[in-house]
Amino acid sequence: MRAILDVVLLILSLYTWIIIASAVLSWLLAFNVINYSNSVVRSIWNTIQALTEPLLQPIRNRLPRMGAIDLAPIVLLIGIFFLERVIVYYVYPSVF
Repeated sequence: MRAILDVVLLILSLYTWIIIASAVLSWLLAFNVINYSNSVVRSIWNTIQALTEPLLQPIRNRLPRMGAIDLAPIVLLIGIFFLERVIVYYVYPSVF
């Protein structure tokens, strides 16, 4: 059972990095540092969006509009950190 919890923690950690990559990539696209018409950039962007949007969109629908500021990744990261801590402090020690 601990192996399953370790895999869950690893997946949560990887998803954290995907969310951070999504934020950085969106900034690079917004400031025209990289160009969306490049096929490699477009494929990376589409992959990251496909991984993050199913969880970010419901959060965006519930948050108030803040203009150009998107707080959904921060809320999702806080949720992931909370879930990781619950697993590490409460679930993991009680598993044999």
